[in-house]
Amino acid sequence: MNNKRNKLLLAAITVAFLVSACSQSKTEDPYAWLAQQPKPWTLTNDDLNKILPQFQSHFPDFHQRLKAFAIWRVGTPYEIFKLGEGKEPDADPVIRLDVSDCTGHVLTSMAYAQANTWTQAYQNMVQIHYKRGSSGEKRPDYKNRWHFTVDRIRSNPYTMDITQQLFPRSELDSVSITLNKKADGSELLPLDWDRKLKVFYIPNDKIDEALLARLPEICGVAFVKPSFFKDGIVIGHEGMIIDGKDLIHASQSAGETVRLPFLEYYFPEDGAFFGGIMIYTFKPIPGTLSAGV
Repeated sequence: MNNKRNKLLLAAITVAFLVSACSQSKTEDPYAWLAQQPKPWTLTNDDLNKILPQFQSHFPDFHQRLKAFAIWRVGTPYEIFKLGEGKEPDADPVIRLDVSDCTGHVLTSMAYAQANTWTQAYQNMVQIHYKRGSSGEKRPDYKNRWHFTVDRIRSNPYTMDITQQLFPRSELDSVSITLNKKADGSELLPLDWDRKLKVFYIPNDKIDEALLARLPEICGVAFVKPSFFKDGIVIGHEGMIIDGKDLIHASQSAGETVRLPFLEYYFPEDGAFFGGIMIYTFKPIPGTLSAGV
């Protein structure tokens, strides 16, 4: 009789242990690992070569790895327009982690999330940040850079505009514009390039918790600035929305990359700073470290 009781007791303890372990695994935050890592803006290229493979093992899914890299970069010092070609007319480096602005945060996170080494990240950045030149190849060249965010969102092979998947055109705002062409007909940037297009974006009265709940775990968000239209610009800022609630972006006012509730940022007490948003998703570069996509 005692032997039977002992077996029943052992079975009960085993079940309780398994339930507890299962519950713990469900509540454990896979991103807690990031807090144990050194800050990315303090690392050398050799340091990155050691830590990047660990991102692959901890986050084998591309989108979760991109999310992890974006979270890891919170706190990065802000400096604007600090990406270039490493040569004139813009001698800033092609890729860097020591400082960031809003576009730099998005693009370099994409590049590093698909790399095991700094060299691979550099090569990824060239693929992401530049159009093909006359030779058909992508090289760091000022005139072939994706200078305009809306142009990149609409036509870059590694981002996809999903704004019109979220709302029918009849519920969206739009603008017809010639990118890089100012109201007086002159170029904003010396590119010998412009592009006419009609851009659809989500108006402020449709930006709410219901919209955020429909978004993927990580996506890009581009902020429309109507006062910039006269200069041939549509987008005034960009960042990433994660978990359908939080914005991660390089903030000029905060002086660093921050994470905060999206709606709190977008609708401050003194009213919305932007006229609407575009939402886009991220696509991996074929042949890179994009397992689990």
